[in-house]
Amino acid sequence: MFTGLVEEIGIIKELKKGDKSLYISIKCNKVLEKTTIGDSIAVNGTCLTVVNIANDILSFDVMYETVNRTNLKRLKSGSKVNLERSLTLQKPLGGHLVTGDVDFETNILAISQIGIAKVYRFLIPNRYMKYVVEKGRVTIDGTSLTVSNFGKDFVEVSLIPHTQSEVTLGAKNIGDYVNFEMDLFGKYVERILNFKEEKTLTKETLFTNGFI
Repeated sequence: MFTGLVEEIGIIKELKKGDKSLYISIKCNKVLEKTTIGDSIAVNGTCLTVVNIANDILSFDVMYETVNRTNLKRLKSGSKVNLERSLTLQKPLGGHLVTGDVDFETNILAISQIGIAKVYRFLIPNRYMKYVVEKGRVTIDGTSLTVSNFGKDFVEVSLIPHTQSEVTLGAKNIGDYVNFEMDLFGKYVERILNFKEEKTLTKETLFTNGFI
């Protein structure tokens, strides 16, 4: 579990393509502190397991489901990625609860400037629009952001200058791809409301319905 507050921007040092998989090595600094093999790190909002540590390099195996669903497959040597260590009880929850399980990748439709803020618009698949609410939260490349506006098939978020410099989104352009994770609580509410419990035939059920 993560907060969506990016701790640092790492740089891809090596990316090896395997059989429907990736092996990614990332140069970093802050997230190395107290990190051991087996720990979880959010890389562009994708929860990955550390499989090797060498000086200032963290390495990760990426399986096919993750490669297929996220923008990690679009990375190359020198690419910048958002990094965050997993949430602990000592860590302030400054963003919102983020699982690191990316729902989909999409591209930037438009970028505009309103005062000091940069406004980014993203195309959202129809099946995920039900999780969008005004002033609700979305996770974009691991960054917890507030929905500033939305329509039938798009979402907009706004970044102040500080945030623009602290996360990778601030340097992205129209057409670039980002990872999206929708709000976890909305998914649970939907599941609860739509869940239909299977009824089993018991003596109590037969009695209640007048069969015995």
